[in-house]
Amino acid sequence: MDLKSIQKELKKAKADGWLFYDFHNRDAIAARILKMDTSRFASRRWFYYIPSEGEPKKLVHAIEPWRCDHLPGKKLIYLEWKLQHQLLKEMLEGAKNILMQYSPNNAIPYVSIVDGGTIDLIRSFGVEVQSSADLVSIFESHLSMDDLKSHIEAGEVLQMVKDKAFKEITRQIKAGLNPSEFEIQTFMKNLMHSNNMTFPDGPIVAVNEHAADPHFEPTAENFFKIKEGDLVLIDLWAKKNVPASIFYDITWMGYVGESVPDKFEKVFQVIRKARDAAVDLVKDAFANDKVIRGCDVDDACRDVVVKAGYGKYFIHRTGHNIGEEVHGNGVHIDNLETKDERVIIPGTCFSVEPGIYIPEEKMGFRTEVDVFVSDERKVEIFGAIQQNILALL
Repeated sequence: MDLKSIQKELKKAKADGWLFYDFHNRDAIAARILKMDTSRFASRRWFYYIPSEGEPKKLVHAIEPWRCDHLPGKKLIYLEWKLQHQLLKEMLEGAKNILMQYSPNNAIPYVSIVDGGTIDLIRSFGVEVQSSADLVSIFESHLSMDDLKSHIEAGEVLQMVKDKAFKEITRQIKAGLNPSEFEIQTFMKNLMHSNNMTFPDGPIVAVNEHAADPHFEPTAENFFKIKEGDLVLIDLWAKKNVPASIFYDITWMGYVGESVPDKFEKVFQVIRKARDAAVDLVKDAFANDKVIRGCDVDDACRDVVVKAGYGKYFIHRTGHNIGEEVHGNGVHIDNLETKDERVIIPGTCFSVEPGIYIPEEKMGFRTEVDVFVSDERKVEIFGAIQQNILALL
């Protein structure tokens, strides 16, 4: 934990402090920022308060007095709930407004972690609770050069896996076989595992109307066989199987034929242009020292799709933060599902992945890249970027 940096940002935010609270290891954000040991059994509530100035304070239960011993600050111990309330009030004495993992109206659900009852308790002390979302972005989603290196290394593997998956489809089709979505997914999983990658689920291998379901995942029961004339969507995400590594997440499209029909390429070019418009906006903002928010980038991307007449078929946000989790806790590229007004900061990574899904025509399209903004404000994408649907035969 970088106490000086946190206190510096608290002053910038004009907040009196940041109160961390957890019960049963529910707050993964607090665990990572404060470097809590979540491997140990946690059965009692603890609080850790960082004021904008001065010494932090920690409040722990008598049964687990060691809970925050690795953190600086004065330790207070409670047993009875009445004493807990009393000491917590004393910890916050003099504070008028503090930050917690809370989001008004649940606008940013990734940081809306503290329960309503605890918010009620803090407010009963005469202290206003504000969202920690901006500071979470700074201290949770900022990537180091080592983090970036792990992201690039993961990307090299996933680009290879994607290429080999399409080649495997081509090989089997030319051999007179019809591989299933599930079979190609298994092929990809085996490749990723053999390259020391870890991933919680996926990848997605989807053809035709399955591609029109953004979160379709093949199983041994629901798969389609892949045949000539099929539109194929592959979405894969994973990270190196080492501590603190960063995810890489891409989506590519292929067509099982010698050339891609115009009706497919036309739609793909809409999302390709939308993707590039979003990335260009980010590049322009950082090149010209402009403030850019997640919702602004979503608007730029979505506007291209809407103007092309496909707005109602773009049914998800433009992108998400990427970190140690594939959907991280930093700024998301969203003004649809939520209005993410957080500012995109240097040192962060996020996806840009517009999609058009038309179930009634049995087709779906998505293109996805990972955008990294360096501390020097350089906007980069590592790995190949798809410009056209691949003709697999």
